[in-house]
This record gives sequence, C-alpha cells and structure tokens, in this order.
Amino acid sequence: MSPRDTAAAAGAVEDADAHGVRVHLDRLLVERGLTLTELAEQVGITVVNLSILKNGRAKAIRFTTLTRLCQVLDCQPGDLLTVELTVEAQDSL
Repeated sequence: MSPRDTAAAAGAVEDADAHGVRVHLDRLLVERGLTLTELAEQVGITVVNLSILKNGRAKAIRFTTLTRLCQVLDCQPGDLLTVELTVEAQDSL
C-alpha cells in the first residue's frame, strides 16, 4: 500500500469515527451478487461517488440517492447505514 493509500484509508477511518455512521454496502453487494459498477449503473451515480460512500468517506448522501440504493438493493436505509457512537463521535457532538 502506498503512503497515499495509507493516508486515504486512515482518513476514511477518522471520518467515520468523527460521525459514527457505518456504511454496509460491501455486505449488501455480496448478498445481492452485484459489483460496485453494476450497482452504480442501476442507481445512476458514478462508480467514484459510490466508492466514496462504500469506503466511509462521504460527508452526506442525498435522499434521492439513498432511496434509489434501497430500491435497487431491496433494503431499508437501516440495512445500509448504522450509527455507532464512538468516544470521538460523542465528543464531537
């Protein structure tokens, strides 16, 4: 892993710790037998933006995107997102 990749991975962990939101897209993709590319095409967003969401680096998600993800994955928002309040997340509130 390059220093840039290591820094990006650390940043994703720090971002997720700051807000406590966990994205369970990896599990849902495996369960549905879909690739990230296939999901992006069906939802109508770029693979890059979907990857940002999947890796926990997204700062926000539009309700229209969340709705479309849930339609395509046949799930509810709580299947896709959960909140785990860490000490860091609690301190930032």
